[in-house]
Amino acid sequence: MADEHEPRTSWTFLTQHARVLLMISRDPQVRVRDLAAACGVTERAVQAVITDLESAGYLTRSRHGRRNHYQVTHHTHFRHPAEAQHEIAGFLELFADLSPPTGTDRGRDTHPGDRRDHDGRS
Repeated sequence: MADEHEPRTSWTFLTQHARVLLMISRDPQVRVRDLAAACGVTERAVQAVITDLESAGYLTRSRHGRRNHYQVTHHTHFRHPAEAQHEIAGFLELFADLSPPTGTDRGRDTHPGDRRDHDGRS
């Protein structure tokens, strides 16, 4: 017999859209690769989420050399009618002080398996 304390489904309170937006708000130059690794989804899925967020006005994207730079629009409102009277700024502030997920390397151009130390030497 199944343990009645086990959850019936695996779900979380935050959507991938919320996770990506939170991570971008913490690091506006975060790479799609790092977002994907932290969220446990593909780079293509993250790119689709970023496109959704940009199309809905939650963020803007600009190129700085070879990197994207994102700017979150804090005064936009939630999409669902139940929360539409609230700006996303409060939500972002709620999670702003949390540590970024492990497995991301903010701002450094390292790749999984890269054996360089912090000075860039092999």
